Amino acid sequence: MDELAFKFAVNNINRNKTLMPNSTLTYDIQRINIFDGFEASRRVCDQLALGVVAVFGPSHSSSVSAVQSICNALEVPHIQTRWKHPSVNNKDTFFINLYPEYTAIARAILDVVTFFKWKKLTVIYEDSTGLMRMQELIKAPAKLNLKIKIRQLTPGNQDARPLLKELKKDKEFFIIFDCSYRMASELLMQLSSMGMMTEYYHFFFTTLDLFALDLEPYRYSGVNMTGLRLLNFDDPLVASTMSKWAMDRMQGPKQDKGLIEGVMTTDAALMYDAVYMVAIAAQRATQMTVSSLQCHRHKPWRFGPRFMNLFKEAQWNGLTGRIVLSKTDGLRKDFDLDVISLQEDGTARVAIWNSYKGMTLIESNRDKNSNVTDSLANRTLIVTTILENPYVMVRKSDKELVGNDRYEGYCMDLLKELSNILGFTYEVRLVGDGKYGAQNDKGEWNGMVRELIEHVADLAVAPLTITYVREKVIDFSKPFMTLGISILYRKPNGTNPGVFSFLNPLSPDIWMYVLLACTGVSCVLFVIARFTPYEWYNPHPCNPSSTLVQNNFTLLNSFWFGIGALMRQGSELMPKALSTRIVGGIWWFFTLIIISSYTANLAAFLTVERMDAPIDSADDLAKQSRIEYGAVRDGSTMTFFKKSKISTYEKMWAFMSSRKNTALVKNNKEGITRVLTTDYAMLMESTSIEYISQRNCNLTQIGGLIDSKGYGVGTPIGSPYRDKVTIAILQLQEEGKLHMMKEKWWRGNGCPEEDNKEASALGVENIGGIFIVLAAGLVLSVFVAIGEFIYKARRNADIEEAFCFFYGVQSRQFQRRGSTSSSGSSLSNDLESGRLLGDDTE
Repeated sequence: MDELAFKFAVNNINRNKTLMPNSTLTYDIQRINIFDGFEASRRVCDQLALGVVAVFGPSHSSSVSAVQSICNALEVPHIQTRWKHPSVNNKDTFFINLYPEYTAIARAILDVVTFFKWKKLTVIYEDSTGLMRMQELIKAPAKLNLKIKIRQLTPGNQDARPLLKELKKDKEFFIIFDCSYRMASELLMQLSSMGMMTEYYHFFFTTLDLFALDLEPYRYSGVNMTGLRLLNFDDPLVASTMSKWAMDRMQGPKQDKGLIEGVMTTDAALMYDAVYMVAIAAQRATQMTVSSLQCHRHKPWRFGPRFMNLFKEAQWNGLTGRIVLSKTDGLRKDFDLDVISLQEDGTARVAIWNSYKGMTLIESNRDKNSNVTDSLANRTLIVTTILENPYVMVRKSDKELVGNDRYEGYCMDLLKELSNILGFTYEVRLVGDGKYGAQNDKGEWNGMVRELIEHVADLAVAPLTITYVREKVIDFSKPFMTLGISILYRKPNGTNPGVFSFLNPLSPDIWMYVLLACTGVSCVLFVIARFTPYEWYNPHPCNPSSTLVQNNFTLLNSFWFGIGALMRQGSELMPKALSTRIVGGIWWFFTLIIISSYTANLAAFLTVERMDAPIDSADDLAKQSRIEYGAVRDGSTMTFFKKSKISTYEKMWAFMSSRKNTALVKNNKEGITRVLTTDYAMLMESTSIEYISQRNCNLTQIGGLIDSKGYGVGTPIGSPYRDKVTIAILQLQEEGKLHMMKEKWWRGNGCPEEDNKEASALGVENIGGIFIVLAAGLVLSVFVAIGEFIYKARRNADIEEAFCFFYGVQSRQFQRRGSTSSSGSSLSNDLESGRLLGDDTE
């Protein structure tokens, strides 16, 4: 390829008379064994004897030193277009190399890795020179927290599939290949055959000829492929030269396998620029003659130093960009490298790396990914999921369904919306082991998480909880649903109302305090009424001189006053003194508040059915062992309790782990069955509990949320789909579609008792106790009346006996004394008084 480019450049210069109007370039090509330094020395001496202005080549370091030593001695410019091995003396005065300096290439590789923010990568090199080009990268891990694996391709063997298989097994997704373009072409075909041409892999080729390889078969694979390019394709000179080169190659021999037909490689472009550099320098040199040089004479070319200075002082733009040579060592220092990336429309320049300025992102590429459908349009993604109501359910149909039509549910609607926004198609597959994904003691994962880790699936659209341990092995989108862990349990049975349920509005303590207050106020009122003089009155207002006074507030009357006020009925007794009125007013205010509070609370207590739940929270579960509880095995809820450091949850996990065979269930369906049939409480996500309780009125949620988390769409680590799915989910959230989908799949028929909000009529079971109290009061009054009658009858009998004795004594006295009429009148009065006392007999 170098020889073809050399001849092509010489012919172009000779045809273009504007560059060298009075001169013609001639050349002599000697083919040697690049590993034989003696033969190289002999051949270069033969060329110098012919008279030359510059020596090009050879291409291998084994013979470069021999040729360079002769050129230094005879002061003839020695021009190289291949990578300069560090063993070559950098102080050679007559040495020029247009290939970028190897230390600069090493810095460019490091900057690209830093730009992509890689934290783990593998370097595959073809020969020992690759390690020299990687020296800056190899030194970087200490400051960039970078993990690097270094592997070498088997020398002389182009079959790298055993090594690639090992990399695939170890899940090495970021790989740097330092090799020739020929080996790169073989590697691309082998990577494709190994199934590694996917969007999860990122390959970086250090060869400057990646653009010249046939990448057409990999454009739509989604693979990330990056390389460096020295040729500046934006220059019109490059385009016109490439066109001429392509036409010349159609008539000449075919190019190497793997290269695009008619494309010039970097080595060919460097050789072209080197020939043009010699032509320009020769045109600028005046009065310069070419003489025959003899190696054995050691007589240098007298125009050599002058000609060499023209090379180092000149600056111009060639096919490989701006060419500036260092005046000290003749190496190319200031140059630009295009960072190119494989896209669906071919290779595109995404950044420019300068040997002094470093990496610069091209502005046109910063906004290129603003359209989220760019990398997902027309792609078919494998979606893993799990059967879980109402997220993914088997569709019921009379017809046989195939493909994605077999399933329905919230996640299927979400997947459809994401597909509409991002433009991809998908194939839904149920996870093989029916698990969400948990890590065992050996660090191995199962379920959907494992399928993402092994790249069996591209997305996991399911009620997959975002957790810390999962986030370390897979990537999640933003949550499409937020939730927390709660307790699913049987709805507690309503308490049967008692006949004395009308006492429930006030606690027993309040009832006791009210009775004590009534007793205390009555006693205080009795004492104050006895103490104050204004409560005493004359019972005979017609006899002002009477010294007899009475007080209405006896002990029984005081109690009657207090009870009448408490019952909101009052009494005929009214306090007269200011002190007793203060007592009465305060008591009335007290009874107003008590009766109003009782009345307000009575309706709620008699019309609302009370639930008697054995547990009310997770603390209640942890404190008992009669009710068994658990979660889905290998689910996020189980992992939460397993990893929790809170004492209550640690105690709960100890209980569940000690009864793994009974406490932990295989799936939610099994857990729901156990809750309904046995005394079992299940710990699960609140959204699932909400869905279940909407369709089974015997189940309910107990307590609040134990934690807060979210469901997200899972992707493999480094997946290019994660950010785009996140943007689509945020769009659905802002449009309210996520809420509408949840309402669609969560809304059930509802439970009758929850929908009936009207107060029910009170029955005997609610207020029957008041009738019992009334009957008891009536019976009590009858017995009290009988007691009063007996008491009064006995008292009257005693009075009658005393009166008869008194009457006989008085009669005998009157007979002895011969009382006057007035005395008879007094006796008549006494008899009348006796009659009034209840004596009905003579």
